[in-house]
Amino acid sequence: MRYCFALDLIDDPALIAEYEQLHKQIWPEIETSIREQGITDMQIYRIGTRLFMIMETDETFSFEAKAAADAANPKVQEWEKFVWKYQHALPMAKPGEKWLLMDRIFKL
Repeated sequence: MRYCFALDLIDDPALIAEYEQLHKQIWPEIETSIREQGITDMQIYRIGTRLFMIMETDETFSFEAKAAADAANPKVQEWEKFVWKYQHALPMAKPGEKWLLMDRIFKL
């Protein structure tokens, strides 16, 4: 399956540059965690302060299982806290929400 998400960055060129640099090589524990949950490919794109993430998954992936695994993984929690200093929730996000799942409105 393919899922697409959006999130904003804080509008600060220095922070944006740091965030991009950080993603040139994410922490190995984070990559392991992503792959262990059935995510086979993940790409993040940016325009201005808007981030767009494409996530490809296999049949083992579940949002519920990923959320539980992330909550139980101290390194994932450390990463999420660390990168939050760069990120800014979308206006329609509920408290505590970061990446918001997008609805596909067209497919060729």
